[in-house]
Order: sequence, then structure tokens, then C-alpha cells
Amino acid sequence: MKSIENNFHHPEVNSLLTEHFIELRSVSPEGSAHVLDIPGLKIPSIKFWSLWDNDQLIGCGALKFLSEEHGEFKSIRVADKHRKKGMGEKIISHLIYQAKQIGIKKLSIETGAGDFFLPARKLFKKFGFKTCKPFAHYKEDPNSCYFDLEI
Repeated sequence: MKSIENNFHHPEVNSLLTEHFIELRSVSPEGSAHVLDIPGLKIPSIKFWSLWDNDQLIGCGALKFLSEEHGEFKSIRVADKHRKKGMGEKIISHLIYQAKQIGIKKLSIETGAGDFFLPARKLFKKFGFKTCKPFAHYKEDPNSCYFDLEI
């Protein structure tokens, strides 16, 4: 598996991210959707990767720097045809590896509290993420769950 950084303009990556934005906004109550669009992912404090198996897009994920040693996962998405095959784990593993390489000591994530987001919450817990209080700009919200992990 290979990863490519910041290839937003690749048609498959662009399509996957567009799907991601539309779906998350459709299942999140107004004011509780924290998904970033492509311009939001291009800001300098974010690193973005797409993961590929030969020429097949597996998925993507991003790491936002909250401070020198604290990062937040953003826009983690598995391509539909690769779901339920352990690819979410590969993406999370890749993001954790990249975070360690650049000196991140703590990772955080916000995800939804509804049933739609249950697989994501299970995946993060599998990696040892623990429930935490809202971080960075987030506020208490019954539609959001917050997790962090010391790495």
C-alpha cells in the first residue's frame, strides 16, 4: 500500500471527499457537522494523505496540527468498495505512524454520537482512544463524541 500526500485534484480522491462531505452533512444535525471541505483541508496546519493499493483508492485521512505536539484526525474515509475489509484500521495506522514521524504526542478526534458513527467510534476505541472533553474549538454537544490518545 502506498500513500500520496495532498493529491486533492486526483478525480477519485476528489470524488471520495465530495461523497464524504455530502454524507456527513446529511447525517449530522445543523451546527454539529465538523467535516472540512477540500479548501478547508488545504490549510497549512493540515496534512492529507490518500492510500492506494496499486491503482485502487483505499481511502484517505488528514492530520490537523492543534499545537506542536497535539494533532486532530480529520476526513477519515474508506472508499465504499473497500469497506468492511479492515481498511479503516490501515488508514488509522498510517495516520498514527505519520503523526509519530512529525513529533505528535497526543491525537484527538471528534466524531458523531449517532448510530451512523458507531463503526467509527468502535474503530477509534480499538486503537486505544479514550473518551475526553471537547478540545480545541469544540464545545459540549450531544451530537458529538470526543476521543484522545497519547502516542
